[in-house]
Amino acid sequence: MSKKYVGIDIGGTNLKAGVVDETGTLLSAAKTPLQFTTPEAFVETLAGLSRQAAEAAGIGAEEICAVGMGVPGEVDTEHGTILYTCNIPLADLPVGALFRRYLDVPVYLENDANCAALAEYWAGAGKGCHSLIVVTLGTGVGAGIVLGGKLLRGINGTAGEAGHMVVEPDGVPCRCGRRGCWEQYASANALKRITREAMERCPDSALWVHCAGKLEQISGRSAFQVARECGDETAQVVCRSYVRYLALGVVNLINLFQPDVLCIGGGVSNEADEALLHPLQRIVQQERFGHDPRRTAKVVKAELGNDAGLIGAALLGRMETK
Repeated sequence: MSKKYVGIDIGGTNLKAGVVDETGTLLSAAKTPLQFTTPEAFVETLAGLSRQAAEAAGIGAEEICAVGMGVPGEVDTEHGTILYTCNIPLADLPVGALFRRYLDVPVYLENDANCAALAEYWAGAGKGCHSLIVVTLGTGVGAGIVLGGKLLRGINGTAGEAGHMVVEPDGVPCRCGRRGCWEQYASANALKRITREAMERCPDSALWVHCAGKLEQISGRSAFQVARECGDETAQVVCRSYVRYLALGVVNLINLFQPDVLCIGGGVSNEADEALLHPLQRIVQQERFGHDPRRTAKVVKAELGNDAGLIGAALLGRMETK
């Protein structure tokens, strides 16, 4: 019988858990909105989601071999501790030990972008390649880097926090305490902010009709949707600006690591190729360092979509328990 593992994706908006088999196939999933109250209640919710996912997969909790968690921030992988996250008030939380009060199984932690990178490397867009970078566009921006089949973790486990490389000195304040971080220009939250700012400058934009005159109704998809459906100039300017900032960070990563493949994941990556991926590829081709078109990173969409974090976290459990 194939072994079963649970992967947990801790997002800034939603919490997800899924059961994955040894081949990396997602068998079931459960999701709930993030409603943070206390660390203890947070961990209890994670355990409950894991049980829901196991039930949906038709297995008992006792059949779960291990649990892997993808965390949007800094983790201590040795001790199973969440050290710091930007978008959720978690610090120095021994999540592994707390989780085992509810489900007594091995628990492994990793940065969420690293989990997505593992999934895409072993079972997705990077299958068969030597090196891969996955850039995840969600509440923030993360990057997972796999070189020669191994995750690049760095001395403190935070290698790949590309969302916090500065792209605008003295730019928009970031929750990390600095200014001008890439995620303040290339995340879904940044896209919402940029859209609202553009609307305030352009009261005649069709974006106002789209949101019924309420700025709080604007989502990370609004600008792309209105640009596509209405040809609205303000929305088009927002989309071009967003892709330009996205490309800025992508080109930096390619020039630093020269991977075989760089793939874009997260909710924003679901936009139509002609609106996001194709203009991104054109800018990268123009601005990357190197002159041999046969030896350049391929920029593609992540293949595993929003399930990459779940699958990668579960694969982490598989690798650690082999």
